[in-house]
Amino acid sequence: METLKFTLKGKDAFFKMPEVNSYYYFTYGNIHKVALLGMFGAILGYKGYAQLTESDRFPEFYERLKKIHVAIIPKEESKGHFQKKIQYFNNSVGYASQEMGGNLIVKQQWLEEPEWEIYVQLDSDEAEKIAESILNHRAVYLPYLGSNDHPAILEKAERLEMQENKEEELERIHSLFPEKEVELDEADEMIPYKYTEYLPVGLRDELHTYQMEKMVFTNLPVLSHEIEVYMVNHKNIVFI
Repeated sequence: METLKFTLKGKDAFFKMPEVNSYYYFTYGNIHKVALLGMFGAILGYKGYAQLTESDRFPEFYERLKKIHVAIIPKEESKGHFQKKIQYFNNSVGYASQEMGGNLIVKQQWLEEPEWEIYVQLDSDEAEKIAESILNHRAVYLPYLGSNDHPAILEKAERLEMQENKEEELERIHSLFPEKEVELDEADEMIPYKYTEYLPVGLRDELHTYQMEKMVFTNLPVLSHEIEVYMVNHKNIVFI
């Protein structure tokens, strides 16, 4: 089986959490599957949330691409944790705030210098369209990392062969993976790191809210797993 592999990075990124307070908009710590599908939809020219009508079940990009399988590997040096910073904006369109002057101060948390290795399983026509566009540096709309303030850089794209790794015990899984389907060797004597976060893996029919899954990125060995693991480029990856 083949996969598309490419490096995805940017100066900064903002993957908005739906839960906000009165002061700040927070970001997820890593790019997630729904954000990736949105980026692929932009590259292919599919409609997004802004073009939703009452008769649409999902945005066009999600309806067409929801069966795409992706694997995400944060830059190894990050150990899954990218630096974050708070940015301040003035929104002075007039109707943005009820305060005097109509000026709203927006505060967002951004990821700094994020970088991932992305894999797309080439098992469908839509996946092949994504591969063709990225390999040939074509895009209908410019891709970005969460919002159009954050241009995305896609580079080092290539098609690779991969094969399923059926070993029960693994030295490690190099990509993000669902915690509930993997048993880790927490007693290993190595110096471990472990990033965990609930990340979106899909959209629900009701109100298009996120389907969430607790994801893990770690260098701990794997004792057992109940999910398919693939070997590519000497790395064990899990598609979500």
